[in-house]
Formats: sequence, structure tokens, C-alpha cells
Amino acid sequence: MIAFVTGPVAALAPTTAVIEVGGVGMAVQCTPDTLSGLRIGQEARLHTSLVVREDSLTLYGFADDDERQVFELLQTASGVGPRLAQAMLAVHSPDALRVAVASGDEKALTAVPGIGKKGAQKLLLELKDRLGEPLGTGRPAIGTTVTPGWRDHLHAALVGLGYATREAEEAVAAVTPQAEAAEGVPQVGQLLKAALQTLNRAR
Repeated sequence: MIAFVTGPVAALAPTTAVIEVGGVGMAVQCTPDTLSGLRIGQEARLHTSLVVREDSLTLYGFADDDERQVFELLQTASGVGPRLAQAMLAVHSPDALRVAVASGDEKALTAVPGIGKKGAQKLLLELKDRLGEPLGTGRPAIGTTVTPGWRDHLHAALVGLGYATREAEEAVAAVTPQAEAAEGVPQVGQLLKAALQTLNRAR
């Protein structure tokens, strides 16, 4: 198993970072929050989880080991694969997921693309004793801002989570006032959560 990768960031895409490790470019699937803390040319260290399939080897990367562990624990629930687990962590921090499961908060889980009411109820039952108690740490502050092209970044992140192009465009438009009111460069993590709340209300 590849526990982590360390090296300069060679490239960034809406859902992927390429980390140069010993002259080899490792493509790592990441959440928008994790990607927003990376900069091309700068050294990065990502905790990773390797998902092996018959036709592919996919490396998922996380800002810290707690997030990686929660990613793997989520997949112990029936019906949760790596893509859905990553979508859950794109919407909620590990602690927010622990709180949601501990308090039986269906609404928090249905805010994740791909999880309906019945699915949320099933997940709450299955994950109840697996995620543990909230650590009270929240998300690490690892440079959560994005480049000035935040609209494209946010749009691509929403499409990557499974929303249609038009839905993503409407959600970006809905959070634009919030982004423009923010001091400095908008924070992608906060905007993504606001956009997902907008989409969830529109269902």
C-alpha cells in the first residue's frame, strides 16, 4: 500500500493533482479542499489510499491521515465505493461526518450527491459504531483559497461530483454574491458547501 506521496506539484486539475515522486508523476484524486491547498511547483505531502480494481489502480489523496482513515471506513458500508466516499468528504469534514452519524442527521448525508433519504438512513445505521467520536479538530487550515478563476474551479468540482453542467452553472451563479463579498480570494471549500446547499434545496 502507498501510505503517502511527497514531492513537488507538477500539475493540478479540478479533481486531480500530479505529484512528482522520484521522477515519476503520480496522479492523485483529491477533494476540492485538498486541491485548494496545493500550488504548482511547491512541495506537497498527501496521505493516500490505493484502490485496486481489475482494470485500474487509482490513488486517492488527503490533507491528513484522519481524512484518509475516514475515507476507508466509509467504504466498509454497503454501497459506498471510493467515489461516493470522496464525495462525502468533499461536502463534509471527517468530524462533521462523525457528528452527523452520531446525531442521526439524515439531512447532512442527503446533501451529498448520490445519497437519497433511504441511503442516508442505511448509512447512519451501518456507520454508527465505525467512525468514532468527533475529534473537535475541524478541517486543517492548509491554504484553502483558490486562484482567481474560482468560478471554473467550483464549476468543475460540482460536475466532478455528478451534477449536470447547467446545475453547476446555476449553483456557481447563486454563490457569486457570497464570493464577491469575501475579503481577498474566495475560499473554495466554503463556496462548494454553499453551492451544494443551494442544489439540495432545489431538489
